[in-house]
Amino acid sequence: MSLPTSLIEHVRREAADAPASGIVAVMNHGRRQKGVLPLWAGEGDLPTPEFIRDAAAKGLADGETFYTWQAGIPELREALARYHQRHFNAGHQPENFYVTNSGMHAIQLAIQATAGPGDETIYLSPAWPNFVGATGIAGGAPVPVRLDFTDNGWSLDVKKIASAITPRTRALFINSPSNPTGWVADEATLREILDMARRHGLWIIADEIYTHFYYGGRRAPSFMDIMEPEDRIIFVNSFSKNWAMTGWRIGWMTVHPALGPMIENLIQYSSSGVPQFLQRGAVAALDEGDAFISTQVARARDVRDKLCARLSATGRVRLAPPQGAFYLFFGVDGIRDSFQAAFDIVDQAKVGLAPGTAFGEGGEAYLRLCFARRPDQVEEAADRLAEWINKL
Repeated sequence: MSLPTSLIEHVRREAADAPASGIVAVMNHGRRQKGVLPLWAGEGDLPTPEFIRDAAAKGLADGETFYTWQAGIPELREALARYHQRHFNAGHQPENFYVTNSGMHAIQLAIQATAGPGDETIYLSPAWPNFVGATGIAGGAPVPVRLDFTDNGWSLDVKKIASAITPRTRALFINSPSNPTGWVADEATLREILDMARRHGLWIIADEIYTHFYYGGRRAPSFMDIMEPEDRIIFVNSFSKNWAMTGWRIGWMTVHPALGPMIENLIQYSSSGVPQFLQRGAVAALDEGDAFISTQVARARDVRDKLCARLSATGRVRLAPPQGAFYLFFGVDGIRDSFQAAFDIVDQAKVGLAPGTAFGEGGEAYLRLCFARRPDQVEEAADRLAEWINKL
């Protein structure tokens, strides 16, 4: 039953104007078609490892189905501290970590903590659209700074960020490695951004979810490598990508302990905490999952290289092998409306891609392909795409 038009006129404008997802639109169009290779969403094809599932199942069997710690069970916060010491050499304590209902929930709380109605938050575009949507719903103004595509791949001119700062700017949202472009900020760039934030008294919301999916070393450079404890940085993260837990909806925030009581309150007034038995699985992921991450990254690197070679051979594709994450953001000569092209590719090539229009300014002429999949599936998709491109 559809609602009368008059009802939608009386809800908050920010809620009514929340943009529909261009990614979901293509997925809904193609997900019931037979034979479509689904490379549109940002997730791999591997199920959550058994050791993680078993830990959660044991928690459920043990009756851990009651209200729990809003900040996260102590065992998970301790595991997060061990994980960060192991991978970032960071001397964090359990009090630095707050467990959320997904990485998206962490982003929402970071927005609530740093920017409100009328405030501006700068982000790098093309960008995963959820940050922009969540900022708008909160009444804030998302301000894009465009990454540049050059012969050497995607790059950032930090001076563009400086030019975008106004008296209303409250935060910088920095996603590195980037979804969808695969751009990765080197340490020098991170230092420039951090120095700028310090000078202007701005918060940094650091989305480093893809830090392990980095093809230039053991992990991507991080603000954790250069920050001081009192810097205004909120890290948002998720269990989804590294440990194949997209459907679990668990994430975390890393903040100075002084922010802890506020973060707990924000969790209380949004979700009241993450189910305890699911957190048991997250503990296992952190403590036992390093080898699984390494296997995923190695597979993604191999698939990336073969995919880029196949599409480049058409002579009609603009791309640069991504430095990080597990997406190829590429353009095809002659295509300017990637939204319509994504539908055509589903219907004619039976490959599901995300349209670049969904990722904001600078993405209009591009398409995003998730290559965190079986090699044979991605190779088949590349062949189908190459055949489709050659017929244009």
